Formats: sequence, C-alpha cells, structure tokens
Amino acid sequence: MAINKVGSKGIEDGSVASADLAPGTVTSAKLEDGAVTNAKLTNTSVTLAGSSVSLGGSVSLNNKFVDWQSVITADGSTGTTAVSGRGYFIDTTSAAHTLTLPSSAAIGDFIAIKDYAGTFATNNLTIARNGHNIQGVANDSLISTNRASLVLVYVDSTKGWLYWEEHNVQSLELLQYISATGGTVTTSGDYKIHTFTGDGCFVVSQGNLGPAPGADYLVIAGGGGAGGDRGGGGGAGGYRVSATTYCGPSKANCVSSLTLTATTYPITVGGGGTGGQPGPGGGPITTTSGSNSIFSTITSSGGGAGGGNDASLSPNYYLGANGGSGGGGGHGNCGAGTGNTPPVNPPQGNNGGTSFTSPPSAGAGGGGAATAGSNGSPATYPSPGAQNGGPGGSGDTNSITESPVTRGGGGGGGGYFGPGGNGGPGGGGAGGSQPGDTPGTTGGSGTANTGGGAGGGPANNGRGGAGGSGIVIIRYKFQ
Repeated sequence: MAINKVGSKGIEDGSVASADLAPGTVTSAKLEDGAVTNAKLTNTSVTLAGSSVSLGGSVSLNNKFVDWQSVITADGSTGTTAVSGRGYFIDTTSAAHTLTLPSSAAIGDFIAIKDYAGTFATNNLTIARNGHNIQGVANDSLISTNRASLVLVYVDSTKGWLYWEEHNVQSLELLQYISATGGTVTTSGDYKIHTFTGDGCFVVSQGNLGPAPGADYLVIAGGGGAGGDRGGGGGAGGYRVSATTYCGPSKANCVSSLTLTATTYPITVGGGGTGGQPGPGGGPITTTSGSNSIFSTITSSGGGAGGGNDASLSPNYYLGANGGSGGGGGHGNCGAGTGNTPPVNPPQGNNGGTSFTSPPSAGAGGGGAATAGSNGSPATYPSPGAQNGGPGGSGDTNSITESPVTRGGGGGGGGYFGPGGNGGPGGGGAGGSQPGDTPGTTGGSGTANTGGGAGGGPANNGRGGAGGSGIVIIRYKFQ
C-alpha cells in the first residue's frame, strides 16, 4: 500500500540522503510549494554573458550578450585596450582614437564597436591588432565611415580577428604609408620629401600596402659636356618623373608612382660630363657625356656630349652624342645627338641642334628636357658673316618639392665670330662668345644638381664647359 504522506516530524533533520531516494521518486508534484528552500540547493543562480541571474529571476539576453561600456570620448593622445565580451561606444567628435585589441585571445572572444557621434570619417578609429592578424593579415584596421557598427570575433592564429558583423563600413584596412630614411628630408603637410644630390641609400622600413599611395620621383641624370672651338652644347641629363600632379606641361602622360617594399634602394646621382679641349687634337676626344642617375627601376641616361671641332682628324667635324637629351653638333655640317636614348615612355629628353657647312655655322645647342636644342645660325653681329651659337633646349618644370623648379636645360652652342647660344632654362650653360678674332671665352658649365648641359667653347681655341650633376628626389605620403 502506498504511503500518501510523510510528515516532517516523522523525519529527523539530515536523515534523508540522496542515496535513499530512488530515481524519479521525488517529482515537483510530490513537493509542496515552498517545501524546498534555496538553502537546500547546491546552485542558486546562473551566469549569462558575465552577469549572475538568480534562479527564478529573469534577464533580457539582447542587452547582456554584449557588455556595453560608457561612451569613450577620444582625446587624440590615449587609446583604449579592449576586453573580450565588451562593446565600445566611441565618440571621435574632437579627435581620432585607437582601440587596441587584447594581447591574448581565444576562439569565440568578441568585441563590438559603434560610432557614437557619426564622426569616424572626420576623425578615424584605428583598431590596433596588438600582435594578432585581422582578417588574416598582419595589418591594423582603419574605420573611416560615419555611423559604422561592427563586431570582431577571434578564430585562430591564422585568421586572427574576423569581422562578424559590419554595418556602414566601407573599408576595414588601415592604409599603410611608406616610412623611410636617406638623403635630405623635408616635410610638407602629409608628405615627406627626400632629396639626393649625391650617391646614397633610400632605406624603406615600411612599404606602401593596400590602397596607400606609392612614391613619386624625379630622377635627372648628369648633363653632357660641351665641345671646344665652336663646339656644340651638351645635352641635358635624362629627365624622368612620375605622377601627373608634379609633371610640367611637356610631361602630360607621366607614369604612375612606385610601389615600394621594406628594403634598401641604392641611389645613384650622375655626374656631369667633361668639357672639350680647344684646338687641334682636343675637342671631341676629351668631351664626355653625363652619367646615369638611378632609383629603383628608374634609370635616367646621361646627357649627350656636344660635338667639337678637331682640325687634326678627318673628318674634322664631330656629331653631338646621343643620350637622355642629345648633344648639339659642332662647327660645320655636324648632325645632332639623338635624345631619349635608350627610349622610354614618356621620353626623357630631346634631340640636340645641328650645325652647317655653308655658310659655316657655330656650334648648335644641346637638347633639353622640354624642347630640342636650336641649330647654329648666321647673324649680323658683330660683323657680316658672324655666326651665333644655337640656344640650348628648355628644361622642364615640376613641383615635387612643393614649389615649381625648372631643371634639365640644354647647353648653348659656342659662337663663331659672334655670341654663343643661351643656355636652356633649367641649368644649361651658355655657349662661349668670340668677339672678332680675339681668343674666345670658355663655355659655361651646367648648373649642379639640375642635369644642365654645358655651353660649347667659342672659335679661336675656346674650351667647352662641364655638364651639371643630376639629382634624385622622392616624395611620398607618410600619414
């Protein structure tokens, strides 16, 4: 016969153990309301999303899955280190902010972020990876979209933190700008400018990643030396430049900037060529072209040497040499040196001018970065039959240093019973003049660090000038 009820007085305190009860014998129907107090239970609460909830209590899980923190007002100087399970309202009204992810993480850890004031586009939020990958890449994230909302969840050491939810987010990758040393460094706004006036090293510790812009450059080689005794002007050093923002009018189709990696880039700055000796046995033999300038994959060719007059050799008239810009022809039916040699696109220079036999002309001008050198031509000064040296070709202008500068002018040709040609704007040396039959002056040298070609020596044993050295300038966005 079943026992209907056992009174509490019939059971001594502590006399009923769990082993005395057959499984399933004590059901909720057998227990009188309030008969079992919390004191008799092993666990009286549960933990949900970090919060303790008493048995019989209630909680809204929508509010407790993420432990939202008080609004963080960014001050631009200090960041915040995130804790898994928490959410962060970030107010960047006054300044940008950095949220640093935890240094250690386990699968399932998560962090929520919300743009509190809708100002992430003005003052960005950087999510610092703190040693972990984000989206499988060892790269911080930059959140730059107003009203962005997102949740990151940690998965493993390969992928690291992944974006679980993304709302109003255009780009999740921080632009990785170039960081480098070398040369003379100046700063203009968000840009660093490295200027090399001699050989050196451009040491990149951080290359540009993702959509970050690369490095713009201006690479100019050494200008050519000029010929002696009615010599042709030296051609300007090859002129190569990137990015249409910094190109002069003659370089409408400039090439793109360079993508750089973390490595050391040797820089070569070409020297100017030597000037020709005056008189028999001298002119063309000792005149030399300029030397190349090199940065990364960019090589600018040295300017071609100007042609000279050497009466001891046959034929005794010498052509201008080929190069970045071609050298001008020397006295008497001498052809021009060809510019843009070897050829690149866009062209790195122009041809030199030509001299003629009848009537015998003075030296022609060397080619410049923007225009070709001019031919030697007749003139009426200082006496009938006098010949003017041809002007050098014009250099080109760009603002890679944040102000317009003209470089790469060709050298003027030497005069023959008349004035020498003007040097091309941008560092070209002027040709020497020969007033009457008096000994001529020496042709002018090209200006240093412009790649200017040298001025040709005038008649009556005038000596040609030396070419100007080149330059390498590198410009990049660093922040």
